[in-house]
Amino acid sequence: MVASELNALRELLEVFPGEGMEKLVEMAGIISRAILNGNVVFTCGNGGSAADAQHIAGELVGRFRKKVKGYKAFALTTNSSVVTALANDFSFDEIFSKQLESRGDGGDVLLALSTSGNSPNVIKAVELANEMGIVSLAFSGKGGGRLAEVSRLSIVVPHSDFARIQEMHMALGHILCGLVEDMVLSTKGK
Repeated sequence: MVASELNALRELLEVFPGEGMEKLVEMAGIISRAILNGNVVFTCGNGGSAADAQHIAGELVGRFRKKVKGYKAFALTTNSSVVTALANDFSFDEIFSKQLESRGDGGDVLLALSTSGNSPNVIKAVELANEMGIVSLAFSGKGGGRLAEVSRLSIVVPHSDFARIQEMHMALGHILCGLVEDMVLSTKGK
């Protein structure tokens, strides 16, 4: 079983489209410019994607590989009191959009993660981000779902298994954080 799981991941890495890497570099540029302009990077997702969203935000707030001052990043999944109050008082579909409405500003970035690309609360957050002038980026899987359609820029992992999709999202998240770190440092160094 271990060998077959590792082989499945290796095969996915081999077929990941070059277009995805180009999009990842573009996403890093968008995030870097937002950081340099003093804007915030928000992340969101459900379940395993929530954990990945928090992980990516944590890498940006702390540091990834280099000693840098932390960047303004916030995972919309982290405050259980806020999330449960919004779910109870409004609906689960609004747990991210309501937070974005109160915390977000034009020029900020939202990185939304969904293995299916069809999570209603993630899609609602992206739609609101677009209305607010917040740049919407997405990682999804399967066929990309509605999330790929409504996001300004999305990377769709070409797989249907949620575990493979989430593993790829985390690899993409780490690469993204490294690119952002390098881009911000190279721009500040000029």
